[in-house]
Amino acid sequence: MATAREALLDAALDALAHRPWPAVRMADIAAAARVSRQTLYNEFGSKEGLARALVRREADTYLHGVRRLLAVPAPPERNLVAVAEWIVARAAARPVLRALLTGAWDGRLPAPRPARSGARPAAVPAQRRADEGPPAPGELVAATVACADERWAVGCELAVRLALSHVVAPAVPSTEGRRADGQWEEPESWSPITPRMTRVIETILSVETRSPRKTMP
Repeated sequence: MATAREALLDAALDALAHRPWPAVRMADIAAAARVSRQTLYNEFGSKEGLARALVRREADTYLHGVRRLLAVPAPPERNLVAVAEWIVARAAARPVLRALLTGAWDGRLPAPRPARSGARPAAVPAQRRADEGPPAPGELVAATVACADERWAVGCELAVRLALSHVVAPAVPSTEGRRADGQWEEPESWSPITPRMTRVIETILSVETRSPRKTMP
């Protein structure tokens, strides 16, 4: 059974799927989670605290997913390809994660600012951690690489950066992407990795994970 905190975070994430963060109301979140507004404020302190907790949970859930994929018994290059595919798919479905990975935040999303310096520490331990603020994109990439065995760290960083390059600037698939005026449609940053791209990534990683080099060039 979900705790009140998890239920509130789920309700906030669901609300964010339907309206921009500035339009999300604390009262509506409490009602959706079937808890009192006082419980909501006890857990998060404020709407800003709720935003920080929502972003922090997104980062933690992402890293848990990476660890799970890397723990599957399989050749390392296959696991790393699975991580790359999963990052692209996950970023497609979760705008907060996409912003965490790319640093591209907009007005629809919770502001990723840490708590004010000198503010009273939150009563809830999980909130104190959230109030420290979310990891920057580079820190999240480093945390992702740290999930891998040291022998595959270089390959893991390469897999993550290949995935992020696709999230940020995917290839336009065909001439179907042209508008009537002959210009290209702006591609969706969350378009899936194609089987051909997967084979290319797997080939690169198959070589890279067998390389004796320990650092990226």
